[in-house]
Amino acid sequence: MTTLNPPVARVLKRLHYPLDVILMCVRWYVAYPLSLRHIEEMVAERGICVDHSTVHRWALKLLPVLASPNISTILSSRTIARSSDAPDHAGFKTFRCARILLAGIEIMHMIAKGQMKCARGTHPSAADQFYELAT
Repeated sequence: MTTLNPPVARVLKRLHYPLDVILMCVRWYVAYPLSLRHIEEMVAERGICVDHSTVHRWALKLLPVLASPNISTILSSRTIARSSDAPDHAGFKTFRCARILLAGIEIMHMIAKGQMKCARGTHPSAADQFYELAT
């Protein structure tokens, strides 16, 4: 069993899905221009029944915790992600949701650009780097 960061473990304490499913859904949401309903369908094709609103709640709970170690890097690289970086279907209802999801999108951009710190000599995939934030 993977040991989680204490803040991540606290956020995931009462969630009733495996960690890998939660992280996969949240990563897909911030890494690709997919709607929550698309993610719901993709996960259902893999035999896991997850509602789109559940994925949204996971993102809102987990992304601030994952972004907290990287917030200074995020803020120094860009004040806020361009609106074109956000999925066009995001439909942010509050500024809080927009801030959280855009920070998650920015983390994925940083990973894709190779701006996240990795152990010297290692070249993990973008997915592995995202999952390492939780451990």
